[in-house]
Amino acid sequence: MRDMIGIMADKMPVSEDVSFEDAVDAMKLRANEINFKMVGHSPLWLDVRAMTGDMNTPRVEIFHFCDAMVARRVLDHVPEFAVFLPCRVALLEDADRKLWVMTLDWDVSWMDFAQNPNNDLGDKLRADAKRIRDGIRYIMQGAATGDF
Repeated sequence: MRDMIGIMADKMPVSEDVSFEDAVDAMKLRANEINFKMVGHSPLWLDVRAMTGDMNTPRVEIFHFCDAMVARRVLDHVPEFAVFLPCRVALLEDADRKLWVMTLDWDVSWMDFAQNPNNDLGDKLRADAKRIRDGIRYIMQGAATGDF
């Protein structure tokens, strides 16, 4: 199962000298820099801790970013894509307390090789998808390096 999900994920380790808080701050600043709006935040680990009482619960928080205009264009083309919106970036501690940042990989280049006649995104939407992917990756790199 992990390998299957891993195919769809883009993830990178966070440098050991970057704290969770610094990674969050770097993500927020980079998102703002490229005009991606942070539209939500889910501190999942706090819910797990509250329900279990386990004060050593590994930290996992999910941040929701969006470019509303691209989202609208995508939904005009494929309304079912709403299930993937907004773009989510997870920052989490693994079982060994190593920090990772990850997201769903927006790489649409595989569609160039698909044998489905309905896979045409058009040049504008394809460029939008690439910009979103590059932007989310830029945000993640900020978290991974702590670079503001």
